[in-house]
Amino acid sequence: MSTLLTFGLSPRTSADFASLRLEDALLSRVVSAPGGRWRVVTDSGERLAELSGRLAHEARSAADLPAVGDWLAVRARPGDDRATVLAVLPRASALVRKAAGRAVVPQVLAANVDVVLVACALDADWNPARLARYLAVAWDSGARPVVVLTKADVAGDVDARLEEARGIAVGADVVAVSARASTGLDALLAFLPPRSTAAIVGSSGVGKSTLVNRLLGAEVQRALEVRESDGRGRHTTTVREMFALPCGALLVDTPGLREIAAWTDGESVAAAFDDVVELAAGCRFRDCTHGPEPGCAVRAAVAAGSLPASRLDDYLHLVREQAFLARKEDPRLARAERERWKAIGRAGRAAMDWKRRDWTKG
Repeated sequence: MSTLLTFGLSPRTSADFASLRLEDALLSRVVSAPGGRWRVVTDSGERLAELSGRLAHEARSAADLPAVGDWLAVRARPGDDRATVLAVLPRASALVRKAAGRAVVPQVLAANVDVVLVACALDADWNPARLARYLAVAWDSGARPVVVLTKADVAGDVDARLEEARGIAVGADVVAVSARASTGLDALLAFLPPRSTAAIVGSSGVGKSTLVNRLLGAEVQRALEVRESDGRGRHTTTVREMFALPCGALLVDTPGLREIAAWTDGESVAAAFDDVVELAAGCRFRDCTHGPEPGCAVRAAVAAGSLPASRLDDYLHLVREQAFLARKEDPRLARAERERWKAIGRAGRAAMDWKRRDWTKG
């Protein structure tokens, strides 16, 4: 079997590469991205690749640049192990978030993944709202989300946490593991068949590096202890990197994320909260915001206790964030939003003027 076949080469990718008709080009896959360059694997070995001038000029944003997991057409440079990136092949999936900071730009964490492992720790840092946010990003990738509850050996009631996580991760599988105790790994490996590609994401300190080491069967990633006060840790993985697991699957490890802002659309939010969306179909108004409107089926479910209030809060928060990102991306939406609030302000001032006149008459 060729090297690229073990790295997940599919007939579709082969056809995409052939359609480029690039002379002397090699098909390759990105396995890491150190310092603005890309370590790629080809059937003739690994190479360090740099962008061609044309590709760098045509890139509209960082999301157009190669990411770990991408398939590339490269041209080998004579005399060394370097190569030039000629083209990035179409992505079958992409795990994308809003880049950290104020700028509203996308950041591709991993490309062409089949499974997104969403790691959340069952320790003092357990955060259901954060899990819901990660799931929205995972659903948006086009890959299959799997929730991995780490540090099961320190959880007080694993079964209760599993049920809580399943209530949040509607439509996704949930497994509990302990990398230190080596429990639950067989259940996780069931989602990692040979030649498939998975990406693991999670906040700092959730135990991703320890889990990756157990899956690899070697101490490759450095793991640090978390603070006892709040269960939080520091980043131990500093670059995104793809590993070939003994089971035959490929795993992209990503740095621990201090923030995870969704770069997503309404469909992905709906996938992560399909229980809320199903209830919303019973609302009196099609554009119900699940606020003060009469006949809101979602608020009724919260009042009846069949939908946790925190679940609705998480959904509304993501909807507002998605709308904010859309406005930041599209100046027309931003202008429309400003005009809407101006109109609200004018209406409010007019109402206050009317009240003042009414009080004066009184």
